[in-house]
Amino acid sequence: MQGLPHRRQRPSAESRRDAVADWVMGALALMLVFEGLLPFLSPTMWRKAFERAMRMSDGQIRFLGLSSMLLGLLLLTILH
Repeated sequence: MQGLPHRRQRPSAESRRDAVADWVMGALALMLVFEGLLPFLSPTMWRKAFERAMRMSDGQIRFLGLSSMLLGLLLLTILH
């Protein structure tokens, strides 16, 4: 006996919002883990890197930020 194809219900706006919030919080938590690795494993190297960053111009820092964002977007595109 054939019936009508089962219709998948769309998730509610609240459940979608919860899923996005969970994803963003997970991404933030992972970022904090990675950010904490270098100061935990090698505080001296972290301090030297931070001192070098303090001597960089605003343009150089912006370029690093832009490069980081583009690399992150590329990785997200590849993963999805």
